[in-house]
Amino acid sequence: MALNLEALSPKDLQALIADAQSQMHAARANQIQDVRKRIDALLHNNGLTLADIYPTRGGKGGKKSAVAPKYQNPSNHAQTWSGRGKRPFWFVEALKRRGVTADSLLIAAASRPAAPAKAATKKATKKAVKKVAKKATRKAVTRKTAKR
Repeated sequence: MALNLEALSPKDLQALIADAQSQMHAARANQIQDVRKRIDALLHNNGLTLADIYPTRGGKGGKKSAVAPKYQNPSNHAQTWSGRGKRPFWFVEALKRRGVTADSLLIAAASRPAAPAKAATKKATKKAVKKVAKKATRKAVTRKTAKR
């Protein structure tokens, strides 16, 4: 079925494009439905589920682990926030009050000091020394050229 596209008006071309797109979407939906039916049949015949074949590995599709709350509303201890995501309304309002800081809203268990940081590794120390030496060399070269 060959169409002479040059003989069609812009309005006819637009209608043809719209029809073709709707036909393409319908064909794609049918294709997806057929593949789903085949997969379901394979799984059923082998006594498996989709979760058996594709277990969640904690990625984007998996259930996210809960984070312990870090902040607590002083006027309603049931309201807590982990410190991740958008700040809750009660947290923002509390910060607007005089003398209230984010540190003052910390839960006692969350406000414990963190473990001391590890001492710098040998590699990091060497890298820092090289960086300082390179900077000093650059300054010395700049001074020499400025004196000339």
